[in-house]
Amino acid sequence: MDIRYFLEQRLAFIKQLYLNGASPFEDRKRKIENEEAPFIPPYSEDGEPAYLNEWLEADSSVQVLGSACLSMIAASLHLYFKEWERQLGSAPGPSLKSEFKNGGWPNGYRAFYLAHGSDRFEDGPFDFALIEELVLARNSIQHPDSLIFETSRYSDDALQKLPSPFFVSDREKSLIEEADGESRQWLYRPHIHITTEKFLHAVSQVSAFVKWLEDQGETMMHKRYLERKRQREINAGSNPF
Repeated sequence: MDIRYFLEQRLAFIKQLYLNGASPFEDRKRKIENEEAPFIPPYSEDGEPAYLNEWLEADSSVQVLGSACLSMIAASLHLYFKEWERQLGSAPGPSLKSEFKNGGWPNGYRAFYLAHGSDRFEDGPFDFALIEELVLARNSIQHPDSLIFETSRYSDDALQKLPSPFFVSDREKSLIEEADGESRQWLYRPHIHITTEKFLHAVSQVSAFVKWLEDQGETMMHKRYLERKRQREINAGSNPF
């Protein structure tokens, strides 16, 4: 089975879902900001921007859609790894349970591939830190801790592993950079903020990651074939009958 083909199909579906789903909400925000019909502000002296609630609702809708799509990407990548694990078999050497448990499944599979003889993930033509953040963001999205906010925030556990989160707004990024040390963890937890540019970049990095993994997997499968062939020849040579 061509695992990469099916994952790329899934990525293409998620990409179009996000772009087509976000478009009407982004269009509503643009019309409100530009005071276009049907969002032409009526005369008012209260100082509050017109259609503020409508703008906030549209913005939250885009973020919820983006969060759902990020979760789908992370889940799809996990399924991809599981299928390669089935094909490659158990990793040789010591158990990798601690790597999966303590570092999460991206780091677990990094150790899994390395044990099978792959190149290091860190040396690949992609941003592996962003791949890890996708999973941490998904975990935060799937386990919200408040009814107050419509959009998701990074969990404390995620922030301990993310000194500079990628999926945050420019404003919140500035606040994070101003905070330092322990205060960052208990004073402020940023929302997971997804823009079209960042979403498309994440998709491109996952695609590059999968292409690299596919090449690594094929190389490892070929090595395993040659090793088994060599072992059969040795066994056949040692059999006097």
